[in-house]
Amino acid sequence: MTLRLAPLACAVLLLSACGGKPAADATAPQGPEDKVLNVYNWSDYVAEDTIENFEKATGIKVNYDVYSENETLETKLTAGSSGYDVVFPSARPFAQRQVKAGLYLALDKAKLPNISHLDPSILKGLADIDPNNAHVLPYMWGTTGLGINVDKVKAALGDNAPIDSWDLLFNPANAAKLEKCGISVLDDDQEAFGAALIWKGQNPNAGAANEIDTVKQIYGAIRPYIRTFNNAEYKDALANGDACVVMGYSGDILGAADAAADAAEASGKPAPDIRYVIPKEGAIRWVDVMAIPKDAKHPNNALAFINYILDPKTAAEITDAVGYANPNKDATTLIEPDIANTPGIYPPEAVKAKLVDPTTLPDTVQRQRVRAWTAIKSGH
Repeated sequence: MTLRLAPLACAVLLLSACGGKPAADATAPQGPEDKVLNVYNWSDYVAEDTIENFEKATGIKVNYDVYSENETLETKLTAGSSGYDVVFPSARPFAQRQVKAGLYLALDKAKLPNISHLDPSILKGLADIDPNNAHVLPYMWGTTGLGINVDKVKAALGDNAPIDSWDLLFNPANAAKLEKCGISVLDDDQEAFGAALIWKGQNPNAGAANEIDTVKQIYGAIRPYIRTFNNAEYKDALANGDACVVMGYSGDILGAADAAADAAEASGKPAPDIRYVIPKEGAIRWVDVMAIPKDAKHPNNALAFINYILDPKTAAEITDAVGYANPNKDATTLIEPDIANTPGIYPPEAVKAKLVDPTTLPDTVQRQRVRAWTAIKSGH
C-alpha cells in the first residue's frame, strides 16, 4: 500500500526458508473458537463501517490494530507470536518471502466461496509468489506513477508540458525547471528503479547487467533537482503546494488531491488541479494481500472475515472509502461512478497492458540495487 520499503537481510529477518525450499504448511488449530478476531491492517484502509457491519453480520468481536510499514508487520510475524488472525502485507517482496518461510496458514478455500468474484488476472499475477494462491488473496491494488500540480507544472514548462509521461520527471531539462516548485521521489529502490527502466523502455524485472549503470545515470542527471526522497510526506507536500511533481502511489496522490480540495473549500479559494497520472510508457503495479498467520488463534473467524471482504458489496464500499482499486470483478458496477471511471484507479485495458508486476530478483542483483540506490540518494 503506502510504504514498500527495501527488503531486510534474511539473517536479520530470521526467515527460515530464505534461500531454501518453501517451509511446510502450518496447520490450523482444531476445536471451537471464541467469537473474537484480531485484525492488523494498514491505517485508513477500510470503510468506516466495514468492521461494524462484519460484527453485526457474524457476532464476532473484532480487535482492529493498524500499522504504517510492512516491516512493522514482518517483525511481529517473524517473532513467532504475532497475536493476529488476519494481516494485510504487500505482495512483493514481503508476502512473497513470508509465504516461502511458512509464516501463513494454507487457506481452506471451501470456506471462501466469494473467491469466485476475484479477477483471474490478478490471481494469476500472484501465482509466482504463492503457487495456486494457496496462502494469500488480493485485497487492494494500485500503481506507482506521477502526482502533478498541473497549474504549477504548466507555469514552469508551458502548456505543452509532458504531463502524461515519465519524461516530466526524468528529462533533466524538465526537472531543472521544476526544481523551484518541488520534486519528490519515493525512497524505494524497487519503485524508483522500475520507473526509470520503464521510461527507458527496459524490463525492470530483467536484472540486466547494465541496468544499474543506466539507472544511476538517469538519477544522476536529475539528482540536483530532487527536493526529497520519502514514502509518506510527499502526500502532504503535494496537497499543500510544497511539491508540484511527485513519484507516488495512486491512492496517496488521489487522497492528496481530495485534501487540497477540502482545504481550498474551507478557505474559499479555488482548488488546485492535482492529478494522478499513469505515464504512457507504463508503471509498476502493486498488490496488497490478505493472509492468516500460522499462529492465528481464530483461523475460522479469519476465513469468515476474508470471505466477507471478498463480497462484491463490501469490496465496493471499501474502494469508495479509500480510493484504491479492488480485485473483485463483480464489484466494479457497485462502485461510485466517479471512482470507477477514474483512469488512475481503474485504468483502461490499453493502460493495464503496460503495467508491470515486479518480481523478486536474485539476491546479488538486489544487493547491488540497494547499494546503488543509497549512492543515488546521497548524490555520489
